[in-house]
Amino acid sequence: MIEHTVGSPIADTKAPDTDLERRWAERKFTAKLVNPANRRKHRVIVVGTGLAGASAGATLAEQGYHVTQFCFQDSPRRAHSVAAQGGINAAKNYRNDGDSVYRLFYDTVKGGDFRSRESNVYRLAEISTQIIDQAVAQGVPFAREYGGLLDTRSFGGVQVQRTFYARGQTGQQLLLGAYQALSRQIDAGRVEMHARTEMLDLIVVDGRARGIVARDLITGVITTHLAEVVVLATGGYGNVFYLSTNAKGSNASAIWRAHRRGAYFANPCFTQIHPTCIPRTGEHQSKLTLMSESLRNDGRIWVPRRRDDDRPPGRIPEDERDYYLERMYPSFGNLVPRDIASRAAKNRCDDGFGVGPGGLGVYLDFADAIARLGRPAIEARYGNLFDMYQRITAEDPYRVPMRIYPAIHYTMGGLWVDYDLQSTIPGLFVIGEANFSDHGANRLGASALMQGLADGYFVLPTTINDYLGGNSLDAVAPAHPAVSAAETEARGRLDRLLSVNGTRTVDDFHRELGLLMWDHCGMSRNENGMREALARVPGLRAEFWRSVRIPGTATELNQELEKANRVADFLELAELMLLDALVREESCGGHFREDHQTADGEALRDDTRFSHVAAWEYGEKPVLHHEELTFDHVHPTQRSYT
Repeated sequence: MIEHTVGSPIADTKAPDTDLERRWAERKFTAKLVNPANRRKHRVIVVGTGLAGASAGATLAEQGYHVTQFCFQDSPRRAHSVAAQGGINAAKNYRNDGDSVYRLFYDTVKGGDFRSRESNVYRLAEISTQIIDQAVAQGVPFAREYGGLLDTRSFGGVQVQRTFYARGQTGQQLLLGAYQALSRQIDAGRVEMHARTEMLDLIVVDGRARGIVARDLITGVITTHLAEVVVLATGGYGNVFYLSTNAKGSNASAIWRAHRRGAYFANPCFTQIHPTCIPRTGEHQSKLTLMSESLRNDGRIWVPRRRDDDRPPGRIPEDERDYYLERMYPSFGNLVPRDIASRAAKNRCDDGFGVGPGGLGVYLDFADAIARLGRPAIEARYGNLFDMYQRITAEDPYRVPMRIYPAIHYTMGGLWVDYDLQSTIPGLFVIGEANFSDHGANRLGASALMQGLADGYFVLPTTINDYLGGNSLDAVAPAHPAVSAAETEARGRLDRLLSVNGTRTVDDFHRELGLLMWDHCGMSRNENGMREALARVPGLRAEFWRSVRIPGTATELNQELEKANRVADFLELAELMLLDALVREESCGGHFREDHQTADGEALRDDTRFSHVAAWEYGEKPVLHHEELTFDHVHPTQRSYT
């Protein structure tokens, strides 16, 4: 097993020491400002153009900063945020059903199994109401009721209807809104956009983030870009598991390279399993397809009461069906949080009640909703999702139940940031899924879009002003030794990958790593399995550098080289994820250890020893720093959704 040491504690010093409800207002007031006439003199690098990155780039440019922005897609609007389906949370209380900023705050802390900061979560809930107004002003076509008011629905882990949505395309529509704002700034010349360009490394000068090394994915040309501030908005690392709901291009390289340069990595073992995915069908698959959690509003989840029952679902009488979530969690039913719904589905399948090939599926049935509301109403709410399911499975979900099974989806871990969203490297800010800050050990559905837009539109513009207003930064020359060294190191890594000339493909290594991680650090974990994986990963990494085969050169479009560069990072990150999961001797949220569960099979936290953020410092022996979590408003209890 990889050795580690325990370092000094770490703390967030940026959240004001005042009442919870006043902290963000106080922080905004005390933040230093930059004169509008001076902002054009400052350059900010933003890596990523999803909801967090696009909203940040557009807003900073609107303020007057010169923004240099990067994405590896061929257009900013193809960032993976388009794949978010079901909705975005906001405490508007349009339904008058008891919602409030405080209730959204409470639900989020509880849903994250009491492993998130109160300050950050309250700010997120507070800003949520502004996001909807911003999106509506941009023309985002949210669903509306007959009278014209914005419609809302429920998501897992809550008992109110606070989720705003645009059918099953909410992420895409919100991204189009942010993309329009970004495009306006590109046209105005305040955003310099580099598409089809990937960050290879972070440039750190005198302890501060001052730029990046990037590679043009079409020509292979490597360049350096310098600025006073670097913002990473590069998403999560779920693709370490190979099979996930993430786009194939989604990767961890940007945050991992920043980690190697000194940014602490927080809670890497906190990965989320989504309960509502189309089951895998064979070895040929390279990713999994998500069916929105919003479907659980009207769909009922069940399995046969008899083990190994292979009858078609329509031939199984009602009294021979087990609506197990409704039975086990009567208060929340099918809308329990994702981690709980996922484990319940796995347990049913493990016990022999699963359906479909290999028994790895449960039914998501809309028959009752169609009978009650009519097919047109269901089509209006979920039509594109039903169409997608039918295209993939050749089954009509209007006539037969969907088959679903849990899959890797979101990562709650990420680079450690303070209340200002600044990492342990001054000048490096991390937003959206790339940081760890808001969701604890489990993210509530429809909160990813909320966090990304809150960070980009509302938080970052204030905190970057404070950083630039409080620091006088000299220009960095392109020939500075730190710049040259970072570029040389990035080139050397690519040359080394190409020189291996082995016999195994990149996907072959990635698939083996993913299966190892799913088996031993996936939906459930145990000490023996994690120790076995920790013993095997170093050997797999060594084999990768001995045997990977990458055709082509570095001076052309070479997607195998792109993948190899990312998988090399996954092979390092996987080891840290396993180590983090092993030393956290408790279960909480998506981190479920079989050796730490209640008699009812629920997650068993250890608040005495593990009520903290695990922030890892890179090194031959990783150094573990603890940020103690304090709860003055939401007191940790055994999570109950019964």
